[in-house]
Amino acid sequence: MSTVKRRKGKSRIAFPKDYCVVDIETTGLSPEECEIIEIAAVRYRNGVKSEVFNTLIKPQNPISAFITGLTGITNDMVNDAPDISEAIKAFYDFAGNDMLMGYNVNFDINFLYDNLLRCHGIYLENDFVDVLRFARKVLPLMPDRKQTSVAAHYGIEIKGAHRAEKDCEICNACYVHLREEMRRVETEK
Repeated sequence: MSTVKRRKGKSRIAFPKDYCVVDIETTGLSPEECEIIEIAAVRYRNGVKSEVFNTLIKPQNPISAFITGLTGITNDMVNDAPDISEAIKAFYDFAGNDMLMGYNVNFDINFLYDNLLRCHGIYLENDFVDVLRFARKVLPLMPDRKQTSVAAHYGIEIKGAHRAEKDCEICNACYVHLREEMRRVETEK
């Protein structure tokens, strides 16, 4: 359990029209011990995909066979990729002041926050929306609410999952379905 006190943005329960869906792939679960190997951010304006940021990142340590099996990202693929310092600054510049969105997004935000602060002394202060929170509210009887399970529930294609850009697209599709379901329930009250 991390004891790092972060000065990050606030978690919001909101349905923004303009936002940036983010996803990362990492070498493990701990922001203190593991590395980011891919960052993707997909910008939406009025709910329409408008821009994409996507980069692989060359880690300091080799990618394990387990992580390669999960993500498809190999050591050869990241050989000529930028290091974390360059990649995290490019992500930060792309995201700007956008509301960030993701699935179980605290995981991604913590990695991004820690790396941005360590590499550049910059705080990631964007507010964020966690689509998993909507899934827990709308689909309380599902045995699990993993992004791929929620996507399957709504008939969303998951081929290519566990790559950052595809996960952003899956997340956004889940968000749209969950948002509409929450709005429908509100109007029926």
